[in-house]
Amino acid sequence: MLKKNNGYNGFFLLELLLSLSAWFMMCLFFIPIIVDLNSQSKKLEIDKMAKQLLFQELEAKIIEGKLENNYSVVQAGIKYKISWRDSAISGVKEVCVNVEENAFVSKTEICGMQE
Repeated sequence: MLKKNNGYNGFFLLELLLSLSAWFMMCLFFIPIIVDLNSQSKKLEIDKMAKQLLFQELEAKIIEGKLENNYSVVQAGIKYKISWRDSAISGVKEVCVNVEENAFVSKTEICGMQE
C-alpha cells in the first residue's frame, strides 16, 4: 500500500506549472508597459531639459543682452542644438532648441520668441 504524503496528493507539479504560467502571463502584460513608461519618461526628461535651455537662453538675452550665437550643449549624453533665427510671422528673433533623432530619442524642436 502506498503511504500518504503528509496531505499532498500529487498535485505539486500541477500547482507549480499553474503558478509559473500565471507569472509568465503577468510578465507578458507588464513588461511592455514598463518599457513604454521608460521611453515616455526619457522623452519627458529631454523635453524638460530643452525647455529649460530655451528659457535660460531667452533670459540671458533679455537680462544680460547676450549675443545671438548658435551653439550646442551636451547634457547626459544628449546633444541640444541652440539656434537663433528670424521668425516668419513677426520678424522678431526666436530661439530654437533641437534634439536630433537617434536610436533612443525622437526628434524634438522647441522654439520661443523674445518678448
